Amino acid sequence: MARKKTPETEKKSKKPAAYIAGSGEVVNEAITETLEKNYMPYAASVIVSRALPEIDGFKPSHRKLLYTMYKMGLLNGNKTKSANIVGQTMKLNPHGDQAIYDTMVRLARGNEALLHPYVESKGNFGKAYSRDMAYAAPRYTEAKLEPVCAELFRDIDKDTVDFVPNYDNETTEPVLLPTTFPNILVNNNMGIAVSMASNVCSFNLEEICKATIGLIKNPDFNISSVIKGPDFAGGGYIVYDEAELEKIYRTGRGSVRVRSKYSYDSTDHCIEITQIPPTTTIEQIKDKVVDLAKAGKLREINYIRDESDLSGLKIAIDIKKGTDPDKLMRKLFRMTPLEDTFSCNFNILIAGYPHVMGVYEILTEWIAFRKECVKRRVFFDLARKKEKLHLLKGLGKIILDIDKAVRIVRETEEEDAVVPNLMIGFGIDEVQAEYVAEIKLRHLNREYILKRISETEELEKDIADMEEILSDSARQYGIITEELNAVIKKYRQPRRSMFCFPDESEEEEETEDTPDYNVNLFFTREGYFKKITPQSLRMSGEQKLKEGDAVTLSCEGTNRTELLFFTNMQKVYKATAADFADTKASAMGDYIPVALGFDEGETVISAATIPFNGRELDYTGFMVIAFENGKIAKVPLETFRTKNNRKRLSNAYSGASPVVGMFFVRDNVLLGLMTDRGRMLCVDTVLVSPKNSRDTIGVQAITVRNSRLEKAWIIPEGEKEKYSKYMAWTIPLAGQIAEAGDDPYQITF
Repeated sequence: MARKKTPETEKKSKKPAAYIAGSGEVVNEAITETLEKNYMPYAASVIVSRALPEIDGFKPSHRKLLYTMYKMGLLNGNKTKSANIVGQTMKLNPHGDQAIYDTMVRLARGNEALLHPYVESKGNFGKAYSRDMAYAAPRYTEAKLEPVCAELFRDIDKDTVDFVPNYDNETTEPVLLPTTFPNILVNNNMGIAVSMASNVCSFNLEEICKATIGLIKNPDFNISSVIKGPDFAGGGYIVYDEAELEKIYRTGRGSVRVRSKYSYDSTDHCIEITQIPPTTTIEQIKDKVVDLAKAGKLREINYIRDESDLSGLKIAIDIKKGTDPDKLMRKLFRMTPLEDTFSCNFNILIAGYPHVMGVYEILTEWIAFRKECVKRRVFFDLARKKEKLHLLKGLGKIILDIDKAVRIVRETEEEDAVVPNLMIGFGIDEVQAEYVAEIKLRHLNREYILKRISETEELEKDIADMEEILSDSARQYGIITEELNAVIKKYRQPRRSMFCFPDESEEEEETEDTPDYNVNLFFTREGYFKKITPQSLRMSGEQKLKEGDAVTLSCEGTNRTELLFFTNMQKVYKATAADFADTKASAMGDYIPVALGFDEGETVISAATIPFNGRELDYTGFMVIAFENGKIAKVPLETFRTKNNRKRLSNAYSGASPVVGMFFVRDNVLLGLMTDRGRMLCVDTVLVSPKNSRDTIGVQAITVRNSRLEKAWIIPEGEKEKYSKYMAWTIPLAGQIAEAGDDPYQITF
């Protein structure tokens, strides 16, 4: 017999699930509390301490590795085994030797991932442009710091940045590196955190430094005048889009299209590709080309091979005689990763918090950071000079009577009393007296002391100059500018990524490259689509459909016919028949919501076909839409044409009232309308004026008072006589009560 629930037992059943605590005690805890105590700290740690770069351009793993190499004397010393570097880095970064070495590989010159590498390498460090070219183990490779790293660590020992204890409090490490140039934008950086990511592209060092100098002199400086665009380590051609680049400069988000660089050898009928986009690899390109060739979409290619060697990247493509190499490359740009998009997301940690910033804001933040570093360095030097001046002033008093100083030291019986006696004898403080007491016997001559004292005047000038720097922002900005100019002079290099402009004929060529042949197109009420060749259709039996499904669109077309699929969320998705594989009548076909990536809950309510007449798509016709409120809209199909070949359009029709029926027609038709009160009206669409606005609300056709339009259908030519008594010559009208047998069984969408 089941135990009866009481309020007390019911209350207990609503408690959160139990878990075993560390002490072995079973504890009840809400899932929200578990997430707050365990998941949230983990997420914050990944964001702040692992995945996102900071204003100096480094993630913690990069900074720990480079600082370790700096402390090992690898900036000016000889190369050492990578295994030694990895082992030393584990004192700061206890995440395993393989993770440290992976970081080091990407920073190395041999890997070719960075525009300005930080690690000078010897041995096999793999290649960023190859997926399968593995790097050697750390015991075989050697490394040291590149000369440019001198700019990362300049004056780091002068309190320019904060230091914190390492994980076991055995040593300290810098929170940031006092880089003398905006390193954050000079080398690309990518990271994936929890719920956010970062993807920073690289820019030319000279352009970035000049833009920074421009912003220092004028906060309203237009950086587009010096920064032409990103500059990738692998080169390639950037498809120039001024609006998109300006968006990246202002917001930190946007995308850059990068094309491969190629040349054609007419003797061997071979295309040689020597630069590829940074987002792809040789193997991805080869695999895609091979797949397309097997599918019969690249019949012009005989063979593709990787000819990369010590001289650099090279992909060779043997083509058939008579093939236009430039036209083939445009086709490859469209169909393969030989042209790819770099998506920018400049998400950077500022004071421990992630911020998505444009180039303007990043450079402004870096200027503020570098200004603070300069002030701290000057303050450090100022303190040292003041200390030295203080000592020399004490020494100046000794010169008045050196013999007296010697007598005091000689006549003092206890060593501990020497300093106090000097303080009393000359009126100096303890620090000065300690300095005098430590002077060697050989230096107790007038010449030595006069030389030291002669530095006093120079020190006073330096101190006055440093105090002026600390109080004058213009002087501080001047120092930053001088350092940037020095960096430009010493480390600038020619731009690797050049620019090209989009070809207006590309979209037409894409159509021409699509194989064209006759097909039969079928679309069902449940959202299934079939493309069947006439030969296959003649040999097939009945159409296979899902139970309860029916064909709502059946027409002849070609493989270049464009398809419009209207959804219940006021959107239209565009595709071509070539996007779908040929099938048979015995197959279910492609499910459109899945094939075109519909949103959750989105379904197709109507479809239209746009034929290709041999030169262009023929957008003749209308979409006739009947709404529940009794209105009808007639929208020319031409309004759905797009210049940039977009695949999805929003606001495809009005959402002011639910759709009862949506029909694609080439010319005016007779439309039957019926309300839920049984009133019927037949309207010729010639009475409805077309509107060029896709989301037009339409015109009132049938009056619906305390009712709604329930059915709409196209009346076939042969049945017009039957419905003549319901014909409307003007609109709107209330319609007539439908007689028995006139109520259509037409299926509505």
